[in-house]
Amino acid sequence: MSELKNYIIKHISILFFSIYMPIFVIASLMMLVQLASLTAYIHLTIWDMTQLYLFSLPMTIFYTISIAFFIAAVMALFRLSNDNEIIVIFSLGISPKFLLKTLLTPALLLALVEFFNLIVVFPKTSILYRNFKAFKQSEAKFNMSAGEFGHSFGDWLLYIGKKNKDNDYADVFLFNKKQKEETLIYAKHAQILNKNSILTLHLEQGDGYSYSTKKFSQTHFDAMAIHARLNTGLTKNESILEYWTSNYHRGNKDRKLILGTMFALFPLVSLFLILSLGVVHARHQKSSIYLYIFLSLILYFVPTIFLQKKLHFWTIPTVLIPWIIGTYWIYRKKIAARF
Repeated sequence: MSELKNYIIKHISILFFSIYMPIFVIASLMMLVQLASLTAYIHLTIWDMTQLYLFSLPMTIFYTISIAFFIAAVMALFRLSNDNEIIVIFSLGISPKFLLKTLLTPALLLALVEFFNLIVVFPKTSILYRNFKAFKQSEAKFNMSAGEFGHSFGDWLLYIGKKNKDNDYADVFLFNKKQKEETLIYAKHAQILNKNSILTLHLEQGDGYSYSTKKFSQTHFDAMAIHARLNTGLTKNESILEYWTSNYHRGNKDRKLILGTMFALFPLVSLFLILSLGVVHARHQKSSIYLYIFLSLILYFVPTIFLQKKLHFWTIPTVLIPWIIGTYWIYRKKIAARF
């Protein structure tokens, strides 16, 4: 029996990897297109894009692996049926329950891995992704252009005469107006340096003018530094428990839990359906296998997506209970009654 079980698992594994790779590549391309849209308002290097992609990778794997397993299991049984190997198995007195038990182990392991990904990995990667994106957005505010008014650096209004290269400027003017005093600074050269979210405007070869109703002063300098902190809006690095119990983005977290639970349980609650679709009589049944697989995915995930907005966590039992009952009825009528 163990050799037969390994034989079936081997067929599923081969098909799983051949099916999963195209799905994963398509999902990755969609993710890269989404990341590329960020470059419209954020300057991202290739390394920045790579980091964002790696932060998104657990989510991409999570939402594709369950579907790939379902398709691979159905197609593996369908191929064994077309080769009459399933009929031989049943002819030897082995019941369909053996196939259910064979599929139960990988489906259960997959569900556990998916839940670990959802509960433990998702919070860490989502915080890293959000903070990295927020930091780049705040950093983009200081990607200044020459000859334009309206730039600011901390409390200073900033005008740049010429931009030589990244963060290197010439003919820079700064203006600061306080309640009783105004300050104007001119520098021939300037650089913006970023260290630990502290921006430093390093000025060289310039003059400073300070004037009020009572006095006027002028200062010449060879070097001057003005500091400003980046307002990044970074999310605090929370523990797993703090992440799921906090009210920050509560609605988004609830939707992620609902949809993630449904994805993680999909292979496990679809074992009856996998047998019902995959086990066919090669001579008497011409199964529209791809159509049935597509309809199965639609019937499971579309109600989940629409109902979660109204039923929230009640979506899980509302979808799962009819799904299990319906697929078990199909299994009893199509498989258990015949074999």
